[in-house]
Amino acid sequence: MAFEDLIPLQVGDTAPDFTLPNEHGEAVSLSQIAATRPVVLVFVPAAFTATCTGEYCELRDNISLFNDTHVQLLGISVDSKAALRVWKEQEQLDFPLLSDFWPHGEVARAYGVFLEDRGVATRATFVIDDTLTVRAAFVNAPGEPRPISAYREALAALG
Repeated sequence: MAFEDLIPLQVGDTAPDFTLPNEHGEAVSLSQIAATRPVVLVFVPAAFTATCTGEYCELRDNISLFNDTHVQLLGISVDSKAALRVWKEQEQLDFPLLSDFWPHGEVARAYGVFLEDRGVATRATFVIDDTLTVRAAFVNAPGEPRPISAYREALAALG
């Protein structure tokens, strides 16, 4: 499936629950975190690439935007947990990175953002509340970074 053919979740949709390993292999469940605070899921195509690194570093540099609103930021890619651990350490990222490695891209598929023709997720962000309802969503093509202003607008949707 190409980018033009994706059908991502929309505002008002129920976010599929999932459990994925973080960069240390610890299980992280969306429903468990969302029960205590809103969640922002940030899908990227691949670790160590320039655009993905730039985006995650911008989120790192603006982590107060999420902390101040008591929102949990979660990064997701199809990379292995070992690769994500090294990437996180290298870039000093201060939010969990989740591995959608196996079954390959299963969560990205459930969210409608897996690019079958490339084997990766596209750039997609979902803001999810305590009822697992998507409160904001924005999707960009693989080479198009998301501006931090888009996150500010998305967090405002939590009201």
